[in-house]
Amino acid sequence: MSRLAMRPVLAWSLLAVATLTAAALYVRERTRPALPVIATLPHFALVERDGTEVGLADLAGAPWVADFIFTRCPLVCPRLTEKMLELHRSLGESSPVRLVSFSVDPDHDTPVVLAEYARAHGIEGPSWLFLTGEKAVVRGLIREGFLLPVEDTPDVPQMPVLHSSRFVLVDSEGRIRGMYLPFEPGEPERLLDDLTALRREERRRR
Repeated sequence: MSRLAMRPVLAWSLLAVATLTAAALYVRERTRPALPVIATLPHFALVERDGTEVGLADLAGAPWVADFIFTRCPLVCPRLTEKMLELHRSLGESSPVRLVSFSVDPDHDTPVVLAEYARAHGIEGPSWLFLTGEKAVVRGLIREGFLLPVEDTPDVPQMPVLHSSRFVLVDSEGRIRGMYLPFEPGEPERLLDDLTALRREERRRR
């Protein structure tokens, strides 16, 4: 068979492979189990680095990803922020998904301090929030809402607060749908996959 005659056959073969691949991906997504509902967050009212009040209702409408940091942290928190930056870049500027960093050291991390921390890491715009507030409110939300540990450690000057390094995926209704260890191999990819699946799930429900 001449090369000219083979071109239609090759084109149809490639089309068939593409169709089968698309069908397999569709079946996989349709049969993939829904992400579990781990917990439902309580209503809260905290303060963003620009001074505005942000509550759970303000985050409704699209999934969001939370992490927990404090600006005096010399070890893990800068690395967590870098991992969130990688996620932010992967999502792209047009994504409705927001990132939310909660300060575990709210007595020190005022809105002004958080704004400077964000600027120092090149973070701008409303798609990534940095929240602080009364210590009892913030700590209660982390422990009872996100079900994560946080403790003062005054005897450890280089790490005055111990806290979780997990990223938390929250759906548009304020329900926790996944937790991830961002420094573990494959975990950032799993978060992105789950986020994509969650957005599809929410689109189907509308």
